[in-house]
Amino acid sequence: MVTTPAAEFIDRTLRMEGSPERAEADAARIGGGLRSYGASVGAVRGTVRDAGLRHPGLTHDEVTALAAELWAEPVFERRLAAIVLLQRHVAMLRASDLTRLEQFLRDARVGELVDPLAADVVRPLVDRLEGAEAGRARRIVARWSSESDPLLRRAATLA
Repeated sequence: MVTTPAAEFIDRTLRMEGSPERAEADAARIGGGLRSYGASVGAVRGTVRDAGLRHPGLTHDEVTALAAELWAEPVFERRLAAIVLLQRHVAMLRASDLTRLEQFLRDARVGELVDPLAADVVRPLVDRLEGAEAGRARRIVARWSSESDPLLRRAATLA
């Protein structure tokens, strides 16, 4: 259910970059019940870069909404594109975005999504927070280490 032009461009491009053979192999390798378009990581990164050129000047709310829109479908490349988008805009993320990021981590299903989300988005966000926001963020990440979900515990060690 793609609605924004940026999400439509990303989804369409990733589908075109993929192949049925690679999609089948990737879905089996990745697991977690995620579908795959069969697009390479390089294609995902390039597509997000191109989307940024087509839709420059995205605001914080537009970036987080686009990430959520991409994440909504259980397709590996869409979710990886959401992470790449957040990586590119990590400087504009706020402490309040940690709630959404935690939900993404809980729903990631596979380490190939948890690792870059925790290490390249959550960690830089938490590291640059100050004062009460930093303390709250560190308590949230510390709480993950006692969760029953092994991927969320893994995220705590990376973040």
